[in-house]
Amino acid sequence: MIHHIELYVSDLTKSLSFWDWFLLELGYVAFQEWEKGKSYKIHNMYLVFVQTREKYLHMPYHRCGIGLNHLAFHASSREQVDLMTKAVKDRGMNVLYEDKHPFAGGKDYYALFFEDPDRIKVELVAPGDQVEEKR
Repeated sequence: MIHHIELYVSDLTKSLSFWDWFLLELGYVAFQEWEKGKSYKIHNMYLVFVQTREKYLHMPYHRCGIGLNHLAFHASSREQVDLMTKAVKDRGMNVLYEDKHPFAGGKDYYALFFEDPDRIKVELVAPGDQVEEKR
């Protein structure tokens, strides 16, 4: 089991605005907060968001480069995937693979794919016996 994941972000305020609503909808709770970061906890795992220091902001993130590709979260149901899809669109966020949604991961893989403010891919997967296809 993962203990925690820490993400450095380009604009902490913008990122927290994005992540706060999403994580709270999934049952996470605010865990720790300080001037340059905030964490959210669920069970024994937590996610941490930290403001990137100015001297490192010139190096942009790209999920196809070395490092993190995406974060995938469990949805409680297909209905939750649908509700979150509407919320993502209502917030003007970038839905990925919209032409194949909600089966962009394959015919038995019901999921929402979208991006955070730094273009980190986020996935919300409905429960079932799906096996993720390699992308």
